[in-house]
Amino acid sequence: MRPSVTRTGSSRLDAQAVHFVSYDGLVNNNSFQKNGLFTYQGYQYAGWYTATGAAVIGRRSPGGSCWATVTLAHRLKAEDSHNVISMGVSGVDGRLHITMDSHSDGFFYVKSVAGLLDDPGSAPWTPAVLGAVQTSLDGVEPASRFTCPRFVSTPEGRLRLSYRTGISGNGRNALAEYDGSRWSVLGEWTASDGTYTSEHGSSSARNMYLHGLDYDVHGRLHAFFTWWEQSGAVTKDSGGITNHDTCYVSSTDRGRTWRNDAGALVATTGTADTVSVTDPGLVVDPLGPDHSLMDQESQWTDSAGLPHAIISHVPGRFGRCTTGYVGHRTANGRAFHVRRNSAGTWEKTEIPVALNSSQRTKLVLDRYDNAYAVFPCGRIAGASSPSGHTDWALLHDGGGLNAFGEVVIDEMRVGSEHVLSFMYQDTSSGRTPSAPRVVDFALPA
Repeated sequence: MRPSVTRTGSSRLDAQAVHFVSYDGLVNNNSFQKNGLFTYQGYQYAGWYTATGAAVIGRRSPGGSCWATVTLAHRLKAEDSHNVISMGVSGVDGRLHITMDSHSDGFFYVKSVAGLLDDPGSAPWTPAVLGAVQTSLDGVEPASRFTCPRFVSTPEGRLRLSYRTGISGNGRNALAEYDGSRWSVLGEWTASDGTYTSEHGSSSARNMYLHGLDYDVHGRLHAFFTWWEQSGAVTKDSGGITNHDTCYVSSTDRGRTWRNDAGALVATTGTADTVSVTDPGLVVDPLGPDHSLMDQESQWTDSAGLPHAIISHVPGRFGRCTTGYVGHRTANGRAFHVRRNSAGTWEKTEIPVALNSSQRTKLVLDRYDNAYAVFPCGRIAGASSPSGHTDWALLHDGGGLNAFGEVVIDEMRVGSEHVLSFMYQDTSSGRTPSAPRVVDFALPA
């Protein structure tokens, strides 16, 4: 079965949502939002900020086009596109969990009543069922400097919260766990210290930027990532970005220990032994910091449990140094599909579609393991599994969407309904509000 997308519908979430461009993106549509849009038990959920900055959670019933909304008792505190709304599901008790509005500072958290998501049609959609806005995890305070939250449901129905402590360029990734009754902090699992040296200079601090955290069909947790160096000395030109190398680790015990590509232990969460830039066997695609390699892009696992990722950078044929990453990525950036094949070796394929953007691309695999890359502004390319994912071609040119920048994928709906559903926001300018929307494409059934 070849990859294909057939547009089946679209809906508007809000006539007027907040719009400002920060870090080249929008706060309502940053692709690193984990479950900013998701489907559970047939109902679809989305989170966004209105034109006045009010945080809203919406839901729609199966096949519905109208969204019921609840406005939370929280207003966006800063014009910062990092301050996204992310959501998660604890299957063990059917609760919806929400984090929002954090970038290297405090965060805001909401936990619904138990069972809300298990039988959504029987429950009223009101502020009371979503719960109060908190500034801790039910009294647990994981970090004073908190950003990049991602909820990840475990195979047994517990919930992990991944987050970064510290600041950009000097931060560490950590995990907390909700077991159905309480939150506990598992601790940090990455390091920010150590020395990285490029051909230009050295850096002694950094942070790991994740492309994702995802369980495969066997229960293994996969994580692709890049390193963001604090010191610009590692680049030839200050207009570039200090990201380097695509790396990979995995865990077979729900993130308590981590192993490199060869299976060697490289970290134990909550101890002094954390994933470090100096650890061997992490790099699966080496690339220096002069090519505007993007962080926090995208990953997926296939039906055999093999990991795939989308990365993007300016290829060497356009020169060895990018002097302005936004302009150079827009003019010459390309996305690449990186995957481990069944023989255990890594393959990298350039997707022959120009980025025309400095922003991130999302990856999805369908039930046949065909791969789809959803580019900024809603363009979609696909590659077939039988070809070894080498026959990438444009399937949808983004026409009719009027989308600005990155999109947020409903990852759960891909598996449950074979639908590629994503959230985007209408193009606008300055601080003029615009409408966020959800568009649906049928994948091969």
